[in-house]
Amino acid sequence: MTPLHTRQFSTLEVGLVDDGILLLTLRRPAVRNALDTVMTRELLQLWQTLYVESAPYRVVVLTGAGEASFCAGADLKERHGVSTQEWLRQHAVLEQMMLAMHDCPLPVLAAVNGTAFGGGLELVLNCDFAYGCPQARFCFPEPKLGFIPGALGTQWLPRAVGLARAKELCLSGAVFSADDALRWGVLNQVLPQSELLAATLDAARRIRAASPLAVRQVKQALNATLSNDLVSGYRREIELYQRCIEGPDCKEGVAAFYEKRPPRYA
Repeated sequence: MTPLHTRQFSTLEVGLVDDGILLLTLRRPAVRNALDTVMTRELLQLWQTLYVESAPYRVVVLTGAGEASFCAGADLKERHGVSTQEWLRQHAVLEQMMLAMHDCPLPVLAAVNGTAFGGGLELVLNCDFAYGCPQARFCFPEPKLGFIPGALGTQWLPRAVGLARAKELCLSGAVFSADDALRWGVLNQVLPQSELLAATLDAARRIRAASPLAVRQVKQALNATLSNDLVSGYRREIELYQRCIEGPDCKEGVAAFYEKRPPRYA
């Protein structure tokens, strides 16, 4: 079977940096590395492959192409004008991808090289830990668009920043800085853009130096302390997400985004 790091993807770049360290780059720079259906399916394939064929690898480092954006979230232009059923079919792939990422037996580290909004922030939160650059910015804009975070965001953010802070950020859609993210626990370190990837890879090398079996088991044990009920919480998140998609606010929010105007909610 072809090694994962030699496979070709249309929206991802996958390479072996050092022995056992897989570098995964989101590569749609023209749209700030936004998640479309193709990227989501390719990420799902990648995480599923790592679940089955992780032996050649020890750590995954996730970053975005360029110096402006890690991931701008879902590509809403792809969803403008689609039926509710089609939207939910697309989102079902995202749900499976995020759960497959969560189930990855290897440590997953993020090098947040820029904006991480919506689904991009959810990717960061779904990593085991993250470093970021000073230019990184974060937010959950979904309520302003008529729906809610739907990729584990309502589950991971309170675990990272506390419930009251998570409510403030999710209800307001406020943008927060890399320094805020560091203080609140979303990021472990803030480093200059020129040093970010190297520092994240150094962290990966320190992990690689430990016992592969111990690393995998301690990841599971640590996740168990907080995530015993994560999946059931996510089921509830998806139920609420679907209610939003089926309502009028979502259609208006996405239309306003597409037409570059303020939304007009009833």
